[in-house]
Amino acid sequence: MMDKLKMHSLDGVARNIELIGNLFPGAVTEVMRDGKVERAIDFDVLRQELSDCIVEGREERYQFTWPDKKKAMLAANAPITATLRPVVADSVGKDGTPGGFDSENLYIEGDNLEVLKLLQETYLGKVKMIYIDPPYNTGNDFVYEDDFALSASEYMANSGQFDESGNRMSTNLETNGRFHTDWLNMIYPRLKLAKSLLTDDGVIFISIDENEVNTLKTVCDEIFGAANFIAELIWSGGRKNDSKYISVSHEYVLCYFKDAQYIKDNKIVWREKKQGLDAIYAEYASLKKTYGSDCESIENELKRWYKNLPDGHPAKDHAHYNRVDERGIYFADNISWPGGGGPKYTVLHPVTKKPVKIPSRGWLTNEKTMTEWIAQGRVAFGKDENSVPTLKSYLEDREFSVPYSVFYKDGRAASKRLATLMGEKVFENPKDEEVIQRIIQFCGTEDGDVVLDFFSGSATTAHALFLANVEQNIRRKFILVQVPEEINPQKESSEKAKKVAQSAVSLLDSIHAPHNICEIGKERIRRAGRKIKEDSGLTAPADLDIGFRCLRLDESNMQQVYYTPDEVTQQDLFSMVDNVKPDRTPEDLLFQVMLDLGVLLSSTIEVTEIAGKKVFNVADGFLLACFDHDVTDETVKAIAQMKPYYAVFRDSSMANDSVATNFDQIFETYSPDTVRKVL
Repeated sequence: MMDKLKMHSLDGVARNIELIGNLFPGAVTEVMRDGKVERAIDFDVLRQELSDCIVEGREERYQFTWPDKKKAMLAANAPITATLRPVVADSVGKDGTPGGFDSENLYIEGDNLEVLKLLQETYLGKVKMIYIDPPYNTGNDFVYEDDFALSASEYMANSGQFDESGNRMSTNLETNGRFHTDWLNMIYPRLKLAKSLLTDDGVIFISIDENEVNTLKTVCDEIFGAANFIAELIWSGGRKNDSKYISVSHEYVLCYFKDAQYIKDNKIVWREKKQGLDAIYAEYASLKKTYGSDCESIENELKRWYKNLPDGHPAKDHAHYNRVDERGIYFADNISWPGGGGPKYTVLHPVTKKPVKIPSRGWLTNEKTMTEWIAQGRVAFGKDENSVPTLKSYLEDREFSVPYSVFYKDGRAASKRLATLMGEKVFENPKDEEVIQRIIQFCGTEDGDVVLDFFSGSATTAHALFLANVEQNIRRKFILVQVPEEINPQKESSEKAKKVAQSAVSLLDSIHAPHNICEIGKERIRRAGRKIKEDSGLTAPADLDIGFRCLRLDESNMQQVYYTPDEVTQQDLFSMVDNVKPDRTPEDLLFQVMLDLGVLLSSTIEVTEIAGKKVFNVADGFLLACFDHDVTDETVKAIAQMKPYYAVFRDSSMANDSVATNFDQIFETYSPDTVRKVL
């Protein structure tokens, strides 16, 4: 029997009721509301279940709140009837072909609050890493104006901050009661929805500046749990000389696990390849060509090279790796027992044959291992027995380390690289793709993992993921979400910003694209993909995916009668023989069905013709869908014989009553386990 698809996003409240019911079945009851039976929570029963842990009334408790917080929570839970429509013309194939639609990467245009809701069914627990760079609270109006929040103009009018001529009498300073409120109302429901998308070993990174770092930390402690906090990364981006007091030259990246206990139980650790090693190895190779086996000369020149490196060069952090022997570059490491109490035994100097000085804390290892190290040439002795030996720690054995919480990366470099890629400066202060690449690589993302950025801006995360995939020869996938914010030079407040916006407009005009940020992001992905493929040449992975499927947030494909039939009159029904809006394509319907059934939006899609009807084969037969009219028994039988998990048709698909009558019998004969749905 065919069931009707619900065709709306996951109801957060309903899901929470289900979760409570799993823990406390007796706390779930049924009530009659508006003539309908609904599941609800009996708080009296729940109160009894939690009687020792209830805080009531005016009892003091720790909490973090602000005006509209309750509405912000409701905004995260409320279902919507929107959908995502494919935009094939803007898409790029895996191999970079314009208009291709086989990529596993997704670029979604639309308000991220609604998009995150739509992704709840399909990507619940499937995203390994989230990186976002949300709007910093600079006092400017937000692009994201959710229904529950007063608009900036409404608030200013109500608070009397306009003069009689309509001029703004004050700026949005921290003294404004809604300075933090507006920002919190924007970020809270989005983070709440984002958490549910993470895998058990998933992690989120959030860039922020000093204006809201403390507020954001408190919000994240509430949503993700303080126990899941990992670190507050400090990103130093270079000096600024425009301050009267202290040059704030850094920003923050907050980092949280989905489940720190899961990480601990599974003994998951993070490591990253040290920065600057390629430069060191290149210099070492050059010196070997010049000096051959003369290790002393190579060592002296290597020390001189380290000394002459500019400040901030990543290789300079490893200047202690400045000793050289036949095996390579090493650091003269401590050979004593940490903390003291190590074994003490006699070690003879290889030249004088006399016992060397024993470290006061004892040797690092036992006598047997020490003998092996000496035989392997791993112990460096002094000129005579009067000095304590050292342990040779070779650079090639220490290429990976725990990521540091403080790091330097000149922010100007990323702007220059993006300007070179795009032909001109079209975006102010983009994030550094090399930094995001580092984060993607060190946080344990693997082949097939999904990386999400729902404030994608100039699409830095996509660029970074391409770089990471090429370097490690694996396939991660991205989902980027960006609201199509208008680019209008006339609305910019400074001449510098106007110039950048005008350059962006000129670029978009040259490719015949609308003037919004999404178009900049998509063009950046296209160009970055081509350049990375060209630069990597034959070393590029054979299945490197440099494309993306473009999807656009829109109203539901379904007529209003689909959701609220009780509001439609008898006369209206005659004009609504089909419950699908007339301007929607079969491809539009397919993606709404995929969202509803929880089928990955990156799944393979093949189009075949069966008995003259268009049939979509999704994920190698997992879902078969036909949205044509006048479907005959022949088409139904052919689909049933392919034994899909899901089979979906239009409510009005069947050619006649006979086909509709035979439908279930056909499936019961050829594929009784297939789940049959109609829209």
